[in-house]
Amino acid sequence: MSTLAVVFLSLLAATPSAAFVQPTLFSSTSATARFASKKEVTNGEVTNTKKDTNGEVTVNGNAATNGEASKDPYSFIVPILGDLHIDPRKMEDYSIGREHVTSIIKDAKSKVGNDNVALVSLGDLGESKNCDHNPDNPFELFAGTSKCHTIAADFLGSFDVPYEVIGGNHDLEGIDEFDSDARNLRNFLKCHGKETPQFCREIAEKTLLVGLCSTIFREATYTSHEVIIDDEQIRWFEDLLKSRPAEDGWKIFVFSHAPPNGSGIRIIQENHVVNGCCWLNHSSEKNCRKFIELVREHRCIKGWFSGHFHLGQDYQDSITFPTIDPSEGPYPNRGSCVFAQTSVMRAGTSRDGRQQSRLLRGTKDGFEICTIDHKNDGKVRVDATITYRDDNHEVGVYAHEDEAYEHDNYFKVYQPQVDDHAYVCGAEDEELCMLTPDPITDETVAWWKLSCGRVLGIVNGMMLEFDKSTLAPLGLVMSHDELSGKQVAIIDSGLEECMINFEEDGMDGADCADTEQDDSREQAVLVFDDDGVTVVQPNDDGSYWRKIVRNKIARMKERRREKAAVEFAQMFLPVRTEEEAKQKTLSTWGPYTTTSGVAKSTGVEGITKKTKELNEWRDLHFLFNLNHPPSKSSSLLFESAALVKRTGRHCRDDTPTHELIQRRCSKLP
Repeated sequence: MSTLAVVFLSLLAATPSAAFVQPTLFSSTSATARFASKKEVTNGEVTNTKKDTNGEVTVNGNAATNGEASKDPYSFIVPILGDLHIDPRKMEDYSIGREHVTSIIKDAKSKVGNDNVALVSLGDLGESKNCDHNPDNPFELFAGTSKCHTIAADFLGSFDVPYEVIGGNHDLEGIDEFDSDARNLRNFLKCHGKETPQFCREIAEKTLLVGLCSTIFREATYTSHEVIIDDEQIRWFEDLLKSRPAEDGWKIFVFSHAPPNGSGIRIIQENHVVNGCCWLNHSSEKNCRKFIELVREHRCIKGWFSGHFHLGQDYQDSITFPTIDPSEGPYPNRGSCVFAQTSVMRAGTSRDGRQQSRLLRGTKDGFEICTIDHKNDGKVRVDATITYRDDNHEVGVYAHEDEAYEHDNYFKVYQPQVDDHAYVCGAEDEELCMLTPDPITDETVAWWKLSCGRVLGIVNGMMLEFDKSTLAPLGLVMSHDELSGKQVAIIDSGLEECMINFEEDGMDGADCADTEQDDSREQAVLVFDDDGVTVVQPNDDGSYWRKIVRNKIARMKERRREKAAVEFAQMFLPVRTEEEAKQKTLSTWGPYTTTSGVAKSTGVEGITKKTKELNEWRDLHFLFNLNHPPSKSSSLLFESAALVKRTGRHCRDDTPTHELIQRRCSKLP
């Protein structure tokens, strides 16, 4: 399997349709009946029996039948639905997909029994746009609303089998209806009959389905589309794993909206990676790595299913195994777990044209991961077969070659492997390491380790940071426009002796800052060309990737402020159009980072604070427009502007002079 991960740069847009009509496609059972058949694990204890409202004792929530006892207790079948993003105006694909899955469920019940069949939804239940669903608010997003979760619950409850669901990054997006994540979450739980965000179901003998739910949207420190598992769920999950060891025969299949760091499955660099919402708890270095650490420690985790990327299942790297062929690289250290990406059901939500769901089929000897192809009449295709060697080890085999159409035409992303051809230098190298002997282009591939253990790399003309343990991409350090045509070097920046600077305000003794807590060499990452050197400073926590995108609520408020500013500009500034007012409206953000110990300026050089060079260019631009007709090309403008700067030609022309020209000429040699 190639080490290149393919990502897609275009999203298929949903087409507009008729006004919202409450769908009547699903003849679902009542909420009571829908959830009566759950076999749950609460606080680590398995609940095997329940009483229904009539007082009848049931086994696993279903009335016991004579035929059930003869079924293999270790066999189970679970259809898995990826991001639904239901748009109530466009229900045709959901109706067709439901027919495909219910047919599989009916057959599954006859093979493994009613108790050993369940449905799992990976979240993102509603479309994140207005769907003409609320006449009182034509701007309200559908995702996360009461109406969204009611419709989703009716859909998921119409498959004639118990369902489990977890929240994704859009499921608490009911920002107009609910004023807090807590209230939105309570509504989510109520609509789906859940007591807790997480779930645990014993689907077969010593076999658990475990789900982890995203619970933060408004309160996200960075992007609201980061899938965040709260600390309480993480503690619950870890306690559960400790109580169900592989040595006792337990097998656990985990479900989350986004995959964990270290899973190795296909990702989208141009979206989820650079925006910091690719992995579970992406922005928290500790919690982002926590899940793969649990996978490595607890070999009872046999499979982990996720969605989030809207990518199909025709690529081999939509499934990754615990071990790989030694010819492809070092042992990936994924414990005993197989990771699987899940696609989408509706065409308008697919990034690559696929419309697929997953099917998990297990026995005492292993399990199969399959595709339900909704564009091919619900045909089931086996993608991978995993055989248990013992309680701690298994062998996975792909059932087919990579079936991605036009595979090589898609955007490919390099992911580092230990000691591969692109590894440039590490902590053991000399004081100066020239990483890129030639100027950086889109084809440049290089990565390196700093003495502190951080891993940076160049790929597709961008500088990225990678996780130092899994080598998974974490985020963007420098963009293509900042890096193209330049070079990168690593130099030692620690001082051999202490020097105290008494002259610069606020910097007394700063060169003698205590660095005892970090024994590594101090280094500086430099980006340079003939015009200068840029120091790539790390964040306060030592990481380098830029957490640029903040939560949606903050950004919405900022956009409203900017809109008000544009309206103000139209009223009080000499502008003629709204577009001109937008061009003259800027924003500032904090905190501003500088090596100065004294707050002197809040301006951003070149943005809110005009640079000397920019001022000169604007003067020249004005001079040029006075002396040339508007029909001249922009290239001529730049040529003439450069000529003015070099020779002051306009100052010697016999053209009428303007006051600004006279002032400008007086400064030229």
